[in-house]
Amino acid sequence: MAKGRLISILSLCGWSLAGADKPVSFATDIQPVFESSCWKCHGAAIQLSKLDLRTRESALKGGEKGPAIVPGKAAESKLYRLIAGLEKPAMPMDGKLSDSQIATFKNWIDQGAQWEAAAGGASRDTVAQLSALEEMPIPSEARKYWAFQKPVRRPVPADAELRHPIDRFLEQARRDKGLKHAPLADRSTLLRRAYLDLTGRPPAPAEAAEFLNDAAPGAWERLIEKLLASPHYGERWGRHWLDVARYADSNGFEHDFNRPNAWRYRDYVIRSFNRDTPYNVFLAEQIAGDELDWVTEDSLVATGFLRSHAKVGFREKDNPQFRFEYLDDMIATIGRGVLGLTVQCARCHNHKFDPIAQKDYYRLQASLFGYVEVDHPLTSREEAEAYEKKVAGIEARLSPLKQRVREVEQPYRNTLAQEKYKKYPRNVQEAIATPEEKRTPGQVLLANQVIRTTSVSSQEIDRIIRPEDKAARKVLLEQIHQIEKEHPKPIPMAMGITDGDYRFVPDGPGDEPAPGKGVKKVALEGSYLHRGSGRYQPPPSYFLIRGDQEARGSLMKPGFVTVITNGNPPAELPPPDGHTSGRRRALAEWLGSAENPLTARVIVNRIWHHHFGRGIVPSLDNFGKMGEPPTHPELLDWLAVEFMQRGWSIKQMHRLILTSEAYRMSSQFQDAASADKDPDNQYLWRFRIQRLDAEIVRDAMLASSGALNRQIGGPAVFPPLTEETLASMKYGIWERQEDGPQVWRRSVYVYRKRGLPFPMFEVFDLPDQNISCGRRNVSTVPTQALTLLNSEFVLKQAKLFADRVEEASPGDRERQLELAYQIALSRPPSTEERRVGREFLAKQSLVDLTHVLLNLNEFLYVR
Repeated sequence: MAKGRLISILSLCGWSLAGADKPVSFATDIQPVFESSCWKCHGAAIQLSKLDLRTRESALKGGEKGPAIVPGKAAESKLYRLIAGLEKPAMPMDGKLSDSQIATFKNWIDQGAQWEAAAGGASRDTVAQLSALEEMPIPSEARKYWAFQKPVRRPVPADAELRHPIDRFLEQARRDKGLKHAPLADRSTLLRRAYLDLTGRPPAPAEAAEFLNDAAPGAWERLIEKLLASPHYGERWGRHWLDVARYADSNGFEHDFNRPNAWRYRDYVIRSFNRDTPYNVFLAEQIAGDELDWVTEDSLVATGFLRSHAKVGFREKDNPQFRFEYLDDMIATIGRGVLGLTVQCARCHNHKFDPIAQKDYYRLQASLFGYVEVDHPLTSREEAEAYEKKVAGIEARLSPLKQRVREVEQPYRNTLAQEKYKKYPRNVQEAIATPEEKRTPGQVLLANQVIRTTSVSSQEIDRIIRPEDKAARKVLLEQIHQIEKEHPKPIPMAMGITDGDYRFVPDGPGDEPAPGKGVKKVALEGSYLHRGSGRYQPPPSYFLIRGDQEARGSLMKPGFVTVITNGNPPAELPPPDGHTSGRRRALAEWLGSAENPLTARVIVNRIWHHHFGRGIVPSLDNFGKMGEPPTHPELLDWLAVEFMQRGWSIKQMHRLILTSEAYRMSSQFQDAASADKDPDNQYLWRFRIQRLDAEIVRDAMLASSGALNRQIGGPAVFPPLTEETLASMKYGIWERQEDGPQVWRRSVYVYRKRGLPFPMFEVFDLPDQNISCGRRNVSTVPTQALTLLNSEFVLKQAKLFADRVEEASPGDRERQLELAYQIALSRPPSTEERRVGREFLAKQSLVDLTHVLLNLNEFLYVR
């Protein structure tokens, strides 16, 4: 045992027990390892980190991190240190070499790293190397995974006692598990459940009385239709989709710039849910709304979906190096949000768990690669062109004046910035002082980060500027101010995307446009108004080896995820006018096709989750092998097929689910045997209690107090924040608005600032606004109770709630107690609650009672 351990230790240290003096042959011992593990990233096809290992000369020269080999000194050679794991990242990237191989490399370098001339530069053919790197054969077994096969409508199980197909599927699974299902909940509980579920607010007493007094058959179905027809339905269910779309009103990251037109996309989503836009059309408008046959203002607004990612700076063209990060975010959002797959995990290598090739990732990227950010004018073309012409003229006059101001201020900015740099460590200061062209990669990173985040304000410049420069700047600023007064009133614009005119392809000889006429000047900038007169050709998009932007592999054609693609769907559907590539439209049609095995499954699973608190597949955005398996696979498939056959209608799914006995079961049912067998209620033997989402907690309070402003749509509102919270905000905006009806609107309209989440929402588990969210976290923490007890907002709503009750029943404590319970909990108080309530009101105020009701678990949960 001791001998074996010694052998292992010596092997790991790089010593060959066969003898370090035995000559190592490059052709026999080293080149095969280079061919299998090294040359695909440092060979003919590509040289990551600018390192080429095909010849001794290039290896000695090395790459960005210095020489790879120091002959005679393996311990000092980068190549050896990386393959031995002595430095990070360990190489090769796709798997560790064996101990004997590492030992052989050490001996070879220590012996002088001899490189036989016959083998020098030997390499496989470049195309063959790329093919080996990029191609991933998908075995037939992989396609048999349940989620990669088209859903099949199984026969509904027979059950003489149950009529609803959902109940029959669920009951079959319960019987197999020996579970007893709960009875139906009482009508008051169902009423509150449906209102909060479909509209996100509790029913008013008059609305409750209307339903409870309706004894005619079909009362429940009539209630469902009433709620689905409510404009507040879209506010509730649109919010679920906005989580998926990672919607926010600001850019995020350091400067967190405001997005003044983002709210139009939010309102589009709400409208789409209210009018029950078929889900496949809803997807098409968001991914390719500018490429469809029916381009409308709404479809242009919808393209804001692809632009809703968090972004560095104000405009993408200001930071083009982040473009691949934004594309990755789009692919991640479409993958997780629509397909339920973590496609983004295949950016640098083939997916580790699912049969998703890295090439699939770059095919999808090619489908999106031509996008450019654009503000779509929501007015007539003539008015938009006139506005743009006027603004362009004003900007042309302003530009030289602003440049002159910058020239006056720049020396002072430089002086002040240099002083600020002195607070950083010496290595940072050295990086900044080093000329740009001589900086090492590490110095580039340090210098750029510090320079970008070090700002000098005009107030700081005012303290040191010379009087004559200050006077000259004042004159310039006054001229700028006068010209800016001429700006026309802004026209309505929608934040969206289209394809960019990266290159012009003439229709025929002599069809080249004149310079600057109808052709965009910057690749990352777009205008919906100005199109080239020829056919649009999308920019080239490449396979990126290891995800490195500088390591281009093959030119990519658009395509889809191979393992779930049936047949040969078109990857381009260019419109007749030729102004876009049609690649995004082809992607949208593939996503919304009945041939796609995942899209319908994923959305019906989301709907099920929001109704029952848990999806049939609990991992809503991961249907792959690392996700959780479905508890009821036959039911999921039946629902997916039914969804498509009913026209991809989300409201039809609501009707189907809410009319089942499963949705109407009691949550209070107790059965010890069922609880032992299924403690997590995976098989839905009783209704699952669910905590209200953060926004609905606030909305329910506003509805109970009678203060809820039910205005639909429009720009975001800014509920007041504490001075301490405002002081923590360095960049971006938070307008100071009075705490009153103007800001007491539905929470979906509260400004979504990525750098400063609204505190009350954050306490109640607002998801990360920077990425697509499938399922919100639900926590129980002390700060939630403290917020409900001490928040100025909650205290004010409790006071308004008490005023509402007092006004309805002045001086009548018994009636006030009854009404307070009806408003807050949609039911009368029990006998015990009446007794406790009377005693409470004899000692405490009505405001204290309403405050207690807003703190009850029953108020915060759907039961």
